[in-house]
Amino acid sequence: MLEKIAPSHVAELMVGFETSDDAAVYRLSEDMAALLTVDFFTPIVDDPYDFGRITAANALSDIYAMGGRPLAAMNLLAFPCSMGPDVVGEVVRGGAEKVAEAGAVIVGGHTIDDKEPKYGLAVFGTVHPDAVVRNAGAQPCDVLFLTKPVGTGIFGTALKNGLETEETARIVIETMATLNRVAAEAMQEVGVRAATDLTGFGVLGHLHEMLVASGCAAELDLAAVPLFDRALEYAARGVVPGRTADVIAFAEPFTRWESADFDAALWMQVLCDPQTSGGLLMSVPEESAEEMRVALAGRGANASVIGRIVEGEPGTISVK
Repeated sequence: MLEKIAPSHVAELMVGFETSDDAAVYRLSEDMAALLTVDFFTPIVDDPYDFGRITAANALSDIYAMGGRPLAAMNLLAFPCSMGPDVVGEVVRGGAEKVAEAGAVIVGGHTIDDKEPKYGLAVFGTVHPDAVVRNAGAQPCDVLFLTKPVGTGIFGTALKNGLETEETARIVIETMATLNRVAAEAMQEVGVRAATDLTGFGVLGHLHEMLVASGCAAELDLAAVPLFDRALEYAARGVVPGRTADVIAFAEPFTRWESADFDAALWMQVLCDPQTSGGLLMSVPEESAEEMRVALAGRGANASVIGRIVEGEPGTISVK
């Protein structure tokens, strides 16, 4: 459907939405390109300050996934007037602190009166045209790295249902609020063939997008996928976001279960859990895998190797 609104050919537009990349890339000169992205959503936590931090980290992640540096951001605010300036102020404060941590600056924004609160950022960043990282380009034998645990959507649902408090789920909240900055630095230092960040389509959905764009398949090592404690337990109890069923329906046709040792129905709920401010998923040349491990560990990023790229029907994921 998006092809109906695709822009007419513009030579400077290096990346649009052809392969579901994380940001648009517009060439400004021989040695600089602009990265443009926007993201916003409804509260995943009750605390307005944490909501602002998480939302900002999530929006900034698109710039990092493309190998770029965020420079400026604009607030997108939709709040009921009855909520009052103090709450909205805490949301904006959380977002502004996270943008500042990224070395960028808030330069304005837009606010509307809305019954359901929403917050996000439109972000501008830059990257050298030759250093753009796309979700296309993965090759067979590449190693797949993931830099954050999975299960944020499940914990968001547990919070809404009163099964967790923001104190007991603090590690999940802080992980969502953590920038993908150091992972992006390691990615830029070592070099990757392709990358994306994990958000609303979960592990399987975003990996599938990378594979389709790259013309490859993948093998996923289920035991190596990092999870937050109790994520699998909650999934077994049906504590999952409502959107999970849609992601599963999307993912089932291209997912192949190669082992009977796992409960496929249960794990599909985890692998299709819509993530908020998830980690970077990187396709790294096999010969660079150890260098990537060292670069990530040296920056305090606890990344996991969750599989590899293989030859096969493009987009297919074999779970082992």
